[in-house]
Amino acid sequence: MTDALKRLSDEGVAIWLDDLSRKRITSGNLAELIDQQHVVGVTTNPSIFQKAISSGDGYEQQLTDLATRKVTVDEAIRMITTADVRDAADILRPVFDATDGQDGRVSIEVDPRLAHHTAATVAEAKQLAWLVDRPNTLIKIPATKAGLPAITEVIGKGISVNVTLIFSLERYREVMDAYLAGLEKAKAAGLDLSLIHSVASFFVSRVDTEIDKRLDTVGTDEAKALKGKAALANARLAYQAYEEVFSSERWAALDRAQANKQRPLWASTGVKDPAYKDTLYVVDLVAPGTVNTMPEATLDATADHGEVTGNTIAGTYEQARADLDAVAKLGISYDDVVQLLEDEGVEKFEASWIDLLNSTEAELKRLAPSEG
Repeated sequence: MTDALKRLSDEGVAIWLDDLSRKRITSGNLAELIDQQHVVGVTTNPSIFQKAISSGDGYEQQLTDLATRKVTVDEAIRMITTADVRDAADILRPVFDATDGQDGRVSIEVDPRLAHHTAATVAEAKQLAWLVDRPNTLIKIPATKAGLPAITEVIGKGISVNVTLIFSLERYREVMDAYLAGLEKAKAAGLDLSLIHSVASFFVSRVDTEIDKRLDTVGTDEAKALKGKAALANARLAYQAYEEVFSSERWAALDRAQANKQRPLWASTGVKDPAYKDTLYVVDLVAPGTVNTMPEATLDATADHGEVTGNTIAGTYEQARADLDAVAKLGISYDDVVQLLEDEGVEKFEASWIDLLNSTEAELKRLAPSEG
């Protein structure tokens, strides 16, 4: 083992785990990752919960109790997932306290079926914050068009938010704008801005997966030479946008009121193409003030052989722009790619949520006490 994870932390990258399950909580594994692998946060999503709960490990007693009470399947899912998030938040509480609220956080997502409904997303975010009832929670809201005003509204109420499913640079700027607007609302309402935190989850590997597929279709040597470059270029230009927005006059006014920057979070950092190094979306996206949320396999790979050589984003903007321009010149539409990825992202989370509802409903029926 190298101490690449420590070096990553020393460079200003917060290491979060992109996974959660009851077994991980009760076995002491999560506490061990915090203690030994520099993990300072946890992200969840509908797919993660679907996998965890469908495995059945550790959920039987709670499911039995819920079945006995005859709760609806939607209520059962919320009781189960918020219990896991609450327990994980408690395990991470010392990190939260030590970092003044910056890290030690656990994210939980609003029902993905609400992704295109602003008012319902706001209502669900408020309900989740109340249900989990831990200061170190982040409520995940997707960066859809309907999600943007919801972000402003929820931040304006003093609830910390993880904005998820960001693929495009234009949408990312809209997300930062929504965050600042929310802080301005919170300030006008007299809330303490120092207690409001946010991250913006910018998805990485899926961009390469889609653009590489299109480059293969083009098939020229020039196209092949661009494979594996678009995702890094996109993320690096996102960091450039972050630097611009959080050095603006508008931000300066909020900064004076003790507001926190909305950190860029690199999501979808597991490498999908075996031709690429398995630490690509970690070691090539090192910059201060970022979060990298990793599936455990990526965390282990980085710990084992990740080469952390300092800031790998500074000085890359010109090349990043050139790489995306070169892709566009081959007839691959950036706007088309990022919209497709957003639509697919919402659909995948919806499908996972529906799978989770179906499998949980079957378990509730199986465990329901016989009448009599």
